Amino acid sequence: MDSPLIIGLIALAAGLVIGWVASRFGANKGIRQRRLAQQLDQMQTEHTRYQAEVNQHFMETADLIRRLNDSYRDVNEHLAKGASKLCSENDIRHELEQARTGSRLTHKPAQEAAEPPRDYAPKDDKRAKGTLAEDYGLNATESTDSRTSQQA
Repeated sequence: MDSPLIIGLIALAAGLVIGWVASRFGANKGIRQRRLAQQLDQMQTEHTRYQAEVNQHFMETADLIRRLNDSYRDVNEHLAKGASKLCSENDIRHELEQARTGSRLTHKPAQEAAEPPRDYAPKDDKRAKGTLAEDYGLNATESTDSRTSQQA
């Protein structure tokens, strides 16, 4: 009889140890899940706050643009009233007529074929040296002085 009693006590002790270990790890999972749930709630709260800030920003931007358009319209009306009050109608017609005739482009057919621009200065004389010559633009005395200084 001793043997079943000892086996029962050993099994009871092993069950208690296993139950205690399982409860410790199970409690950690519960704590971890609660922390994750809190973090999720916090992130959702921050996201909702951010969406509200973005919405407020765009509402304020829309209001500012509306006020800008209203100000532009007011300035335009002010200038139109000032122009009609300060200028005579004859002056306005004269300015409009000048603008109408002066702004039209007249097309003149080319007499010669258009020549592309040159990246060098053309020579006046066939015997003259070009702009890429080493002594271009130097007088004869300057060129001989430079030659003697180079030889020395």
